[in-house]
Amino acid sequence: MRPTLLFRTLLASAALAPLWPAAIFAAETAQPPIPAIDPAYALPATDDGLPGAGPIRRADWFQRVWNERRNHFIERAKQDRGALVFLGDSITQGWNDDFHGAFPGEKLANRGIGGDTTRGVLIRMKVDVLALKPKGIVLLIGTNDIEEKAEPEVIAGNVRLILDELTHFNPKMPIVMCEVFPSSPSKNRPPEKIKALNALYVDLVKAYPQVTLLDTWSLFAGQDGNATLDEFPDLLHPNDKGYARWVKALRPVLVERRLLAK
Repeated sequence: MRPTLLFRTLLASAALAPLWPAAIFAAETAQPPIPAIDPAYALPATDDGLPGAGPIRRADWFQRVWNERRNHFIERAKQDRGALVFLGDSITQGWNDDFHGAFPGEKLANRGIGGDTTRGVLIRMKVDVLALKPKGIVLLIGTNDIEEKAEPEVIAGNVRLILDELTHFNPKMPIVMCEVFPSSPSKNRPPEKIKALNALYVDLVKAYPQVTLLDTWSLFAGQDGNATLDEFPDLLHPNDKGYARWVKALRPVLVERRLLAK
């Protein structure tokens, strides 16, 4: 007897049923392909010949962000020439290109890449920053190095190379360097490591008269030395309230350094 259409359908469904969870999981976790990029701007495949020391991220998710952001920077290069450049990682990227409307009428350029480390900044310094001939720099970097288990001394050494490159390029360009924000041990960023790194930053900037260090650790740290959920819902990235507090602390320094009109 030939099986009915309903029976054949049920039989086929039963055979495929074990595959459903795997197929659903694959669909939910599928990632878009890594965008193409000019090889000159791609993340180097090895550390050979690269400046600095310590971690350089190369996971697929980071290469995706790196390529997306650097392609975007290439598109904006002409219009961002002569801007005040914000340089850093995802916290800087989180300003977006409009900087949340916090600095109306000012020419600003966002050169943050989510997940970046101090060494990543060194790699992209010439093209992403110096080629713009910026009028000034706001630098925040180092938290991802801590997550990657780099020692504070290694991180500070890379920041010294960053400052050397910036000050050599323009000995009169004002630089505002922000201390690493508090986070949480749950994010692999314990307060004692962040405090040790920021203490090295305090000593480091003494050698650079054109660098102003902004105490953004005390600005945000809770009583336990960690970020607060009120301003850092994921204990790493500021929300609108956190960015507003950062703006309030930054603005007078930028005005004093003549990087903002008011």
